[in-house]
Amino acid sequence: MATIDVTRRLQTRIILQDIESYEGFRIVKDYTARRPEASAETLQANLSTMQAKQQKETELAAMAKAAADEARQAEWEFHNSVMAMKESVRGLFGPDSHEAQSVGYKKKSERKRPRRRTAA
Repeated sequence: MATIDVTRRLQTRIILQDIESYEGFRIVKDYTARRPEASAETLQANLSTMQAKQQKETELAAMAKAAADEARQAEWEFHNSVMAMKESVRGLFGPDSHEAQSVGYKKKSERKRPRRRTAA
């Protein structure tokens, strides 16, 4: 017999088939469960629990997406304000200043000038 991997999610198709089977089971009369996990009460409780957990998962996924969007927006706002600050520093103190270098720019005097290549 094959080993069942319970760490992976069930396919949606299988869950829908299970729900369909349960709905068909509800019209069966005179059913007596031989195993406690197969009783009508346990089936109903497990269905309710599954649906509640799925709804909670969906809500948390939506909240995670919203939080990711808010974080992305905050990152862009911070980046844009840093870029504006760097341009202000360069504008106030000049492109060859120590202040421009301290905020991340390379001094204009430290740049290498392009050299012409001679044809060999």
